[in-house]
Amino acid sequence: MKLDERKLNEFVEKAVTDLAAGYGGVMTVLGHKLGLYKAMADAGPLDSSEIAKRSGCAERYVREWLNSQAAAGYVVYHATSATYELTAEQSLVLAEDDSPVFLPPAWEVPVSMFFDEDKTIEAFRTGKGVAWAEHNERLFCGVAAFYRNAYRNNLVREWLPSLRGVEEKLRIGAKVADVGCGHGHSTILMAEAFPRSRFWGFDYHEKSIESARSHVRNTESEKRVSFEVASSMNYPAEGFDLICFFDCLHDMGDPVGAAQHAKKTLAGDGTVMLVEPFANDRVEENLNVVGRLYYSASTTLCCAHSLSEDGAAALGAQAGEARLASVFTKAGFGEFRKAKATPFNLILEAKV
Repeated sequence: MKLDERKLNEFVEKAVTDLAAGYGGVMTVLGHKLGLYKAMADAGPLDSSEIAKRSGCAERYVREWLNSQAAAGYVVYHATSATYELTAEQSLVLAEDDSPVFLPPAWEVPVSMFFDEDKTIEAFRTGKGVAWAEHNERLFCGVAAFYRNAYRNNLVREWLPSLRGVEEKLRIGAKVADVGCGHGHSTILMAEAFPRSRFWGFDYHEKSIESARSHVRNTESEKRVSFEVASSMNYPAEGFDLICFFDCLHDMGDPVGAAQHAKKTLAGDGTVMLVEPFANDRVEENLNVVGRLYYSASTTLCCAHSLSEDGAAALGAQAGEARLASVFTKAGFGEFRKAKATPFNLILEAKV
């Protein structure tokens, strides 16, 4: 087979760019945990000595880190003054914890994937699964942090209003289940927004439930929020007006069974809100940056957990609307529709 030198060079450049991005992830985590980005936020151009002083770090390390960030386009370098600047746009992504596009904690997810490399290799060779609880603990905080700000900025203002009649019920007083609640950020956000409603968060992962309980403790919502260890098919039937699955149904070994249990526990006119990673229905339509992100996570996390459970549907993080609709049709739901979509999420509604 004859090599095309131009194509070879282009692909090598692409691969090296990705390798540099991996190195850059390490630098981003350091910048976040050492407070380097925060030291630069809203401060204008600063030299490495001032940034070191503000962050309490050693200047020589800081200077080298700054040059890596300038090379990546994560900070701006001013050659004439030998200073570095974090722009307002860069600050939103790197320094502002409550920003909807704050990303540094998300790097904990690929870190955990590297720690779990041996488990993943074994899973590939045997076809067995790797349960969520078996992963490195940095995964759980990374996933919670990655989704938290998206929920904070979209869940109450955009997603819940896109469901038919749900927001009104929540204002009057509704019963809500958050299945697969993880660290409880989504549950607590809804509870804060709707003080007349009652909320239950369920997750099979005991350590996540412990974190969720710590997050709600000593808040105004504490008396209206309960977090319990339970799977998607054994949480109690309370006649819920709303049952939520936030970025978790595709991870389950038996998503049809989970949907059937939701149907049993819904009130008469109840609603299921399904939030899933954005995906089109065909592989060729997902061959982009978001698809790459989600297919990669799905390989080591989502499919791996599903394959660890009975049923082993392994929908994956790029299931798409059609396959998700099929799950709820098989579970006996009569209505299923896309209520809203973002570049990262599908917001879907199911009713009996």
